[in-house]
Amino acid sequence: MSINKEQIKSALSQVIHPQYKKDLITLDLIQDLIIQEKYISFTLELPRKDDSLAKHLKDECTQAIKRFVDPEAVTDITVGINISKQRELEGDEGPSEQKQPERQPILSGVKNVIAVASGKGGVGKSTVAANLAVAIAQTGASVGLLDTDIYGPSIPTMFGVQERPNITTQKKLVPIHKHGVDLVSMGFLVDTDQAMIWRGPMVTSAVKQFMQEVEWGELDYLILDLPPGTGDIQLTIVQTVPLTGAIIVSTPQNVALDDVRKGVAMFNKVNVPVLGIIENMAYFVPEDAPEKKYYIFGKHGARKLASKLEVPFLGEIPLRENVRQTSDSGTPIVADDPSSESAICIKEIANRAQQSLAVRNQESGPSEKIDIKIRP
Repeated sequence: MSINKEQIKSALSQVIHPQYKKDLITLDLIQDLIIQEKYISFTLELPRKDDSLAKHLKDECTQAIKRFVDPEAVTDITVGINISKQRELEGDEGPSEQKQPERQPILSGVKNVIAVASGKGGVGKSTVAANLAVAIAQTGASVGLLDTDIYGPSIPTMFGVQERPNITTQKKLVPIHKHGVDLVSMGFLVDTDQAMIWRGPMVTSAVKQFMQEVEWGELDYLILDLPPGTGDIQLTIVQTVPLTGAIIVSTPQNVALDDVRKGVAMFNKVNVPVLGIIENMAYFVPEDAPEKKYYIFGKHGARKLASKLEVPFLGEIPLRENVRQTSDSGTPIVADDPSSESAICIKEIANRAQQSLAVRNQESGPSEKIDIKIRP
């Protein structure tokens, strides 16, 4: 006899959460249930990281399935962190007639929301986003940086952050402040070696939570470090929050530029202005021959494409070892060595991006969320 979902749910309804005194099904903590013969996989969503509780509940779930369904069942349980669950669960314990506080508009205290995107991975987008954030903060602006790459968050390493963020009495995450920038990343909430085995809906839900359930406060700029491509997360963002503009990072070679075209086309379709294109790893200058430039990945490819697409070209960043070293050590180059060639290039690019943004704000009204309707 084959196992079905109702049998699994019935078994998991016997597992009681020790804090909330209700079963996991009632608390809606079981997501993405998949059954293949005797193989059962699902995600156990918890409101915060708690290794001992996670182990306890995973053991209880496995025992319940083997006891009430099939002793030969094989369970594969992934633990996910869903910070909005904390508000839902603790709200259940309060008086039902208690009026919930009115939710503020998303990112109501943020003046400009800028997405830093790339068509493909490996072009140094996160490195550029991190350094742009610090460079803009060095001008005196208040800046936040949101790492929306759920599967491969880079910001914790680039800023040398290992601690976990605090939570306010309103159950909101408090960004970690470093190098003048307020930081939020999924990497702050999970262990470095923990893989995020999440499907699309869970990922987009996490991105929404980082916008709605974080105490961002008043910011001049919130920079979103997007994952590469033009998929679920990008569409979720334009539907959730009004983007002021987008910056696209590329390397000079054709294989990267082909994806830049797709990125520009996507932002054009959803009415998000492209503030400009940045050419990263534009050329290499040997330490022992500073007068020479080697265009390893091609010459001026992104510059030429920007002209062809009629979008601003914000500048080029050389391929230098110190950029890699400072990113790995947890201090972006513009903070670690502000007088270096790479830092100067990035600061000039940040200045041009701010100018491009000022022009956009002068010519256009406030941004609006995009309502994307899928036609059959």
